[in-house]
Amino acid sequence: MNKLRPDLALICDWIKPDSRILDLGCGKGELLAYLATNRGVRGYGLEIDSDEVQACIESGVNVIQADIDEGLRDFEAGSFDHVVMTQALQALQRPDEAIAEILRVGRTGIVTFPNFGHWQVRLALARGRMPITASLPSAWYDTPNIHFCTVADFEALCAQRGWRILDRRLLDRSLRGGWRHRLAPNLFTEVAMYLLQAPRLEGFTA
Repeated sequence: MNKLRPDLALICDWIKPDSRILDLGCGKGELLAYLATNRGVRGYGLEIDSDEVQACIESGVNVIQADIDEGLRDFEAGSFDHVVMTQALQALQRPDEAIAEILRVGRTGIVTFPNFGHWQVRLALARGRMPITASLPSAWYDTPNIHFCTVADFEALCAQRGWRILDRRLLDRSLRGGWRHRLAPNLFTEVAMYLLQAPRLEGFTA
């Protein structure tokens, strides 16, 4: 999997062969291209950036130019086995509605985001400055992020909405986990990855 970004390589562990996938904010389509070649996966990418859409087309990736914030109303419920959204949650107008749509359209949802509860973020805020870290590299004036989220916030939302957490990976900037992440996940996690399922599909085995 060395042709993929490390976080995308980890996501592949959750994707079953011959499944149908929707990748939200798919970029140049690297994940879809890899899965099509190596897992027989079929599906589409959604991407708003014109240059990225063109790159998908040139790579033979099925792509639709669309804004995630406008929802997934063109897709029927249960259309996909997996709906993936990596590192985009914090840039959406209504991330809660986006996750609800992900779990309506997909049998499972895979969501990743930078954890705003990490100790480096807290230290920067304690010093009166907006944080800049490996997982949050932009300055306050040019960041695309509008809704910062912590591990604790995300899991509280899942509990409130009844979304099942089938699996999670709590990682550092090198995308490695460890005892610190298990001991104090909200303090030491830099990148959080979740495999989710809507409560209506409790009989489905992911």
